[in-house]
Amino acid sequence: MTSSPDASAARPIWCVTAEGWPALAETLPAAAAAYARATGFSAKPGSHCVLPGADGSLAGVVLGIDPKGDPFAPGKLADALPEGDYRFAAAPPDPLLAALAWRLAAYRFARYRDRPAPGAVLATPEGVDAAEVERVAAAVAAGRDLVNTPANDLGPAEIEAAARGLAARAGAACTVVSGEALERDFPMIAAVGRASDRAPRLIDLTWGDPGAPKVTLVGKGVAFDTGGLDIKPSAAMLLMKKDMAGAAAALAAAEMAMGAGLRLRLRVLVPAVENAISGSAFRPGDVLRSRRGLTVEIGNTDAEGRLILADALALADEESPDLLVDFATLTGAARVALGPDLPALFTEDDGLAAEMAEIGRAVNDPVWRLPLWAPYASLLDSKVADVNHVSGGPFAGAVTAALFLRRFATAAKAHVHLDLYGWNPSTKPGRPEGGEVQTARLVYALLRRRYA
Repeated sequence: MTSSPDASAARPIWCVTAEGWPALAETLPAAAAAYARATGFSAKPGSHCVLPGADGSLAGVVLGIDPKGDPFAPGKLADALPEGDYRFAAAPPDPLLAALAWRLAAYRFARYRDRPAPGAVLATPEGVDAAEVERVAAAVAAGRDLVNTPANDLGPAEIEAAARGLAARAGAACTVVSGEALERDFPMIAAVGRASDRAPRLIDLTWGDPGAPKVTLVGKGVAFDTGGLDIKPSAAMLLMKKDMAGAAAALAAAEMAMGAGLRLRLRVLVPAVENAISGSAFRPGDVLRSRRGLTVEIGNTDAEGRLILADALALADEESPDLLVDFATLTGAARVALGPDLPALFTEDDGLAAEMAEIGRAVNDPVWRLPLWAPYASLLDSKVADVNHVSGGPFAGAVTAALFLRRFATAAKAHVHLDLYGWNPSTKPGRPEGGEVQTARLVYALLRRRYA
């Protein structure tokens, strides 16, 4: 993040609770305190008041906070304040998250029109690692850019280019499987992507000490999802450029981990496809043979994400990683259950689930665990193949999707499936409307705790 040249000269921001406001007001210059009272400022959480100096200049800012509320709340000031340098004179409960929120709020997607960043700059709060904030914010911004870019400018080849660019910056290796090799070794990825004139591929990035603990991240990279022959209604296609948000989250988490120099052998797998419609499209009722050898009956071509993830998970599972995490905008059922802000977490590891929930709260990148309810696996029974990839019914859609993926990740010491939305429907502090790499910061924080 960018600090003021001289933090002591920056305008002060006092973060204060409603209970603490009267005492703080007594310490302010009389004119500033009187102005705040005249405007009705009462330190209601989320409210702020710009305080005038005796000469009419901007003397400072007071921000109402709730210690148990959104730790990103101070980030709203990045867009709300006039250009200039600011510092926390009375800090919020979590200065690190407040500083990060300010930096994340300054994000602008400016590929197609000029959108200047706000001019309010926060000095690095005392005790906060400015370089760490900048690394995390830069990785989030890169991921947001990918999600926000429309499919005419972001197909499988462009997702590959983003991964190769990250590999080059981080000193990682990056290989890509496509063409005949993809057809032979990853038949479900090939089948989902074959209807598009933009060729499908599997991107494979590796970094770190081969002897260190193995962590593999898998991200769903569907550049656009028409639904295939089970075509989506037009309204449901409007945001389908974000169907590669799982890939963006995996790449963002990897960028954070590599930038921090964590001691691990990191692998990132991104099956990148476009689920299009043509004479070569895969069909409902088709039976595909997966990389793992299981035959899969296609119940609905609009459930393509779990097919490409299954082949990628099978590859990841072959080396029995210590931790295997997949990120995917997978089911509407998870959104119905938890809404857009709370990704669903699935794992059989109770300790890991609890740890991730705790970390998610700590870094303000929350998740909520849903059950891998084994009896529902029978909903995926097929009369013609080893398994159907959808249940065909209205119940437990997120659970049955997770149960399908579990069949392809049996050797990993721990497997986590994250079903996320990848989009902020409206602007909130630190979370501008648009693409979002949900769970990337959570996974990075988990890796940092374990492998720093």
